[in-house]
Formats: sequence, C-alpha cells, structure tokens
Amino acid sequence: MAATKIIDAPRNGHEMAPLNTRARGDGTHGVTIVLTAPQRNSVQSVDIPGEPDRAAWSGKMQFFLSIIGYSVGLGNIWRFPYLCQQNGGGAFLIPFMIMLILEGIPLFLIELGIGQRMRLGALGVWNTIHPWLGGIGISSCIVTLFVALYYNVIITWVFYYLFNSFRYPLPWSTCPLNGSGFELEECAKSSETTYFWYRTTLDAAPSMDEPGGLKWWIVLCLLLSWTIVFFIVMKGIQSSGKVVYFTSLFPYIVLTIFFVRGITLRGAGAGLMHMYTPKVEKLLEPTVWLDAATQVFYSFGLAFGSLIAFGSYNTPKNNCVRDVLLVSVCNAVTAIYASVVIFAILGFKATVNVDRCVAGNTDILVKHALLPFKNASSEDYETAIHKINATEFSLLHLSECSLSKELDNAAEGTGLAFIVFTQAIVELPGAPFWAVLFFTMLLSLGLGSQIGILEGMLCTLFDIDIIKRVKKQHVTGVVCLFCFIVGFIFCTGAGEYWLKMFDSFAGTIGLVVVALMEMIAVIFIYGHERFTEDIYQMTGYRPGLYWQWTWRYIGPVIMVCILVSSIVFMVIRNPTYGAWNADLGVVEQKNYPSWVMGVALAMILAGVLPMPIVFLMRSFQCLKVDLDIHQGSIRRNETTASTKEMIDNDDDNLSPDMPPQDLLAATRFTIGDFEN
Repeated sequence: MAATKIIDAPRNGHEMAPLNTRARGDGTHGVTIVLTAPQRNSVQSVDIPGEPDRAAWSGKMQFFLSIIGYSVGLGNIWRFPYLCQQNGGGAFLIPFMIMLILEGIPLFLIELGIGQRMRLGALGVWNTIHPWLGGIGISSCIVTLFVALYYNVIITWVFYYLFNSFRYPLPWSTCPLNGSGFELEECAKSSETTYFWYRTTLDAAPSMDEPGGLKWWIVLCLLLSWTIVFFIVMKGIQSSGKVVYFTSLFPYIVLTIFFVRGITLRGAGAGLMHMYTPKVEKLLEPTVWLDAATQVFYSFGLAFGSLIAFGSYNTPKNNCVRDVLLVSVCNAVTAIYASVVIFAILGFKATVNVDRCVAGNTDILVKHALLPFKNASSEDYETAIHKINATEFSLLHLSECSLSKELDNAAEGTGLAFIVFTQAIVELPGAPFWAVLFFTMLLSLGLGSQIGILEGMLCTLFDIDIIKRVKKQHVTGVVCLFCFIVGFIFCTGAGEYWLKMFDSFAGTIGLVVVALMEMIAVIFIYGHERFTEDIYQMTGYRPGLYWQWTWRYIGPVIMVCILVSSIVFMVIRNPTYGAWNADLGVVEQKNYPSWVMGVALAMILAGVLPMPIVFLMRSFQCLKVDLDIHQGSIRRNETTASTKEMIDNDDDNLSPDMPPQDLLAATRFTIGDFEN
C-alpha cells in the first residue's frame, strides 16, 4: 500500500518529524506533516478552513436584507412597545441601549465573525474549534427546531386573519347573533375581537387537559405555511435570498403608511405621550434591566446558529464589523419606530373608547335628570360626574371613562396583534384595507425570521457528511413535513396554550446556555487574541478595548445573570398559562398540568444536555463510532494555552507500535491540529 503524505503547503515552513518513525522498506514513512508558519503581518493573508465551493450571497444587498429580515421580527412589533410601556416609558430606552452595546453587539460579532472565518455551519464551527465542543452545535440545532415548530404556527394564525381581512365588514367588527336576534353571551361578556380570536379562530379549549379535536381550518393554514416556507428555503440562499427583498422591505413600507395615518388620528399624541413619558424611578428596579437584556438577546436572534450560517456565506474579505453595527442600529431604530406607530394607533383606539364611555354615561345622566341635555359641554359633564358619590355611581351603572386607564390596558404578543390592534383597525375608515396591510406586514416579518431560523438549522444539518450526500430539497422537505406533523399539537383547542408553553420553556434557557458557551468557546478556548487577529485579517480593523472587555468580562456576566434569573423566576413563580373561560368571557390563569411540566423539562434538557454529553464522550473516548461532521473541518490552526491540555490528551493516545491504518484513524483529529 502506498505511503500516506499530508502536505498542505510548499516546503517553506518547518517539516516535522514523522509520527510513525519506522521505515516501511520503501524509504518512506507512514505519515508526514508540514507545518507552515502563519503569516500575521499582512491583511492580505487570510486562510479559510471551510468549504471552497460553499454557497455565497449574490450580492451585499442580499446578505444585508436577509440578516435584517431575520433579526427584525415580530418581537419588534408586539414585544418592545409593551416593555417600554411597562418599564418606565422613554426611560426604558436607557437600559435597552446599554444592553445593546454591552451584550447584543459583541455577541452578534462573535457569531457573524466566526461563521465568516470558518465558512461552516454551527456544527462545523464548534467542532473546528475543538471536537469536545461539538455539542454546542447540536444543542443549537435542537433548540432551533423547537422554536421553528411554534413560530410557524404564528404565521398560520396570521394567514387565517389575512384571509378574513378581505371580508366587508370585518368579521371581528360585530358580535354574532343567536337565533333570537341577540348577541351571543360569550361575545357580549368579552368583546368582538376577543370572541373572534378565542372562539372563531382558535375554538379555545377550557384547559390543556381538554384539548378537543383538530381544527381543520388551522390545519389547512398550517399546511399552507409550511408549504410556502419549504419552497422559499428548499434551495438555500439561492431561493430564500430572492424572497428577502420582499420580506425585509415591505414591513418598512407598511410601517411608514401606518405612521403617516396614525399621527393624523385623534388621540395619537396622547398615546405617544403615555408611552414615552419617562419614569426614571423605574430604572432602580432590577427586573427592568433584565427585561432590557432579554429583549436585546432575543431580538437579534442569537444562538440559533442562523447568524453563523449567514456569515459563512460571506466572502473572506467582507467587513463583518460594519455589518454588525449597521444591523444593530437598524434593529433598534425599527423597534422604536414600530413603537411610535403602535401607540399612535392605540392612542386613537383609547380615545374612541373613552368617547363611547362618555356618551353612555351622558345618556344615563340625562335620563336621571343629572344633565340637562345630551349635547352638554365636557365641563358640564365633568361637573355632573364629580357631584355623584361612589354609591350613586354604582347604582346608576356608570362607567369610569379614563384615557390613562384605557392606555394602561397593555397587551403583548398575540393579544396585541389579534385582539387590541384589530379593534383599533375596526375604527379606521376603510378597515379591510388596513387589516390586509397589517397582517401582510406581520406575515412578512414572520416569514423573514422563519427563513433565518430554518436556514440556521439546515446549515447545521448539512455539516454532517451523511446528510450532505442527500439533495437539499429532499432534506428540507423531510424537515418541513416532520414539523408540520408535530405542529398538529398547535391545531387543537389547546393550541395557543401549547405555543405559550413552548415559548416560555423551549427557547429560553437552552438559547441562553448556548450563547454563553459560544462566548466561552470563541473567547477563552479559540482565544480572544486569535479571534481579534481573524477580524483584523478579514476586515483590516483590529477590535480594541471595547470589544475585549465586552467579550471577556461584561458579556459573559450579563449572560450568566439572564440565565440565573430565568431559572430563579421559573422556580419561584409557579408557571401558569391563560385559559379561556367561555362562561365568563375572560382569560383565567391556570397551573400547568404536571405532565405538561414534564414535557417542558424534557425540552429544556434536550436543548442543554448534548453539550456535556458530547464533551464527556469525546474526552473519555466513549464514542467509538462518530459522525463525520465535516470532512477536514475538525482542525485548529494554532494552539493557545487554553487548548493545549485538550490537544495533549489527544496526542497521548498515539503509540509508535500501532499498525499504519490504526495510526491514521487515531491521528484523525491530531493531524488537523497542525494544519495551516
């Protein structure tokens, strides 16, 4: 059998002694390695260890829009405005910006930069840094799968509302009537939009223990959602890269249209004043800072593996530092811009509700001769109301008409999108037009994020050679079909309860742990000096003290605080979910059943355990049959003090008495240690 030589460069470096020192009789040795001295004095020398034929963006704009579409998602629309209102109004922007600078931007550059440097997906990147860290990529992929499962269900609900938006009048503008011509009791006790959400759309069950059957209209919309997602991502960035021009730009067009319309509405100023009036005393509460840190973390889509995948499609010379800063600014500005639009519209809704309340009270006061006529001035109305004591107020069935109280009825998530904002849309002239615009915008935001989530997961899967041999369309089809079938759990009457459970447990602790391990892997194992040099080699910019301090100290501390506080709150606060009570027409908080909490714990463990399992199995060499994660990807360009012990442990397992084929197998990782 011919001798095996591994030579990666011309002999201008230092030739190392053969690993197998016994001559074979033909004058050659079993394995020869050439170590080329790294060139560190020139920006022109960039050695990329990834795939030479890896897919690439067709242009800078395609990459930028893809990453904007992924990072700017539904959370910017229905989460950030709520946090502003609840955590000090305009004062919340202070902790948000601080956390953006100290946590979001540094971790963003780590993911985008390491992906561009290695030109591999999440699985290949962490195996490249060290095989013992391979579990990070697996954990990231599992958590991403959980999030992809329920994120597409939100797109499903958006589709259902979008289809109903073409009806006139809008189906959620009035309560349905019973056989006697009266409003249904369930709708009368709640509201038109609440009834349409819980009864017409979800057909909500009373609890998770009584889910009811599948709702066929939701199943069909879920099938449509996964079909569209499949056709978008089936060819990777070659297909999804074309769609992002719509999914990334259209939401800004719609937001601008709503902004122009919103600021001209009556009450818009009151809504904006209520939201952005700073309550500086709120900054003394630790939960406000925790909410800011958590919002920054999730709004960037960190730890999903998607940013690593997007970075890996860049050219080696791409200025990833500039991209990180631009996307970060764009993300923050979009969140603030969306908040202005949302609260301008909600201010209008609150004003309309107060006017209705005053009109109802006026009728009662006129009926009881407490006001002379219905067209009395607001001063006369206020005078009459103040003359009435609390007992008379209750006996007359008067309502408290307060603009601030209306604005304080904040909502987030599905409650904001499908209940509160839809009620505001009903009040607008030409309501169906605004409904179509609004839900098309939500659809664009949802699809943009879902494309990024799936791209990160599929890129991770294609780091495995076994899967790489299969056509991408086939693998994507299998993944989408699997997610569609599992998604049936969200198509029952308890679908919304399951979604909130997934959102609370599947994508929280697991993502934070993955992000923390990513920081540790890059900064302390790969080496912060080496990563700094990589950034300089790729961009010509050498990260300074700000980056070093946030990478090495501040960022990890913030991530640990988020992780610890998330676990503490989960333990201290008994986890509950909001179940719809049809008899009372309200949402009631109920404890999760014990078996559901078991499922939640299993999801958390599934997202965390791969990291210690892979570490232990590879460090103790328990894993006899290992997947070829990426041909030639398990390597290190040089060693640092933090990786020396790991390398030495591998090298100790070599014996000069091994036969040649066993020696080659044993040096699978060791040879890579000295490449480049």
